[in-house]
Amino acid sequence: MTTTDADRTAIDDLIRRWVAAVAAGDLDGVLADHADDIVMFDVPPPYAGVRGLDAYRETWPDFFVWQRQGAEFTLESLDVTAGDDVAFAHALLRCGTPEELAAKPDLRLRLTVGLRKSDDRWQVTHEHHSFADDS
Repeated sequence: MTTTDADRTAIDDLIRRWVAAVAAGDLDGVLADHADDIVMFDVPPPYAGVRGLDAYRETWPDFFVWQRQGAEFTLESLDVTAGDDVAFAHALLRCGTPEELAAKPDLRLRLTVGLRKSDDRWQVTHEHHSFADDS
């Protein structure tokens, strides 16, 4: 797998734009750069994940309602590995209400993203969001 600085930068920028769109509650921005055949495994059900851009789109309104209660969605770290036409990235984000983050200062959302390059454009084909189970 060949990694180029330009590809790493493009993917880094793509994910940072996605984080900013999520934080702003901007659905169009969240959907941008996602493949029609996206697969997402998220914290809430369905446990088998969601498949396709339409199903992915439907997961966001409830999250935005929760987020408007004052929740934070802030990128803390991001690492990207890119080849010629596939890549993955993993990140940690502060994601929670002020009360949740005060009660659990180390609480972090774990994000893994798989990408595919087609026609010189990177698209997200897989997202996985999780929290550590500390129960």
